[in-house]
Amino acid sequence: MSFETDISRIEEITQKLNASDTSLEESIALFEEGMRLAKALEKTLAEAKRSVEIVLGDDPREAEITPLQ
Repeated sequence: MSFETDISRIEEITQKLNASDTSLEESIALFEEGMRLAKALEKTLAEAKRSVEIVLGDDPREAEITPLQ
């Protein structure tokens, strides 16, 4: 999935968890999915931050851009 798709899915999960008609079992499954997505997104953001830090290094002539995977 893409970063944007994962964000959208977390928003859907949040709405479902806030709904009063969500069962306990479904809530637990949604929570687990949301946590997995959140960890993946956190990793993607950390990699992006690292790439930006490389680009903004001390000497712009020596800046390296590391592609995200």
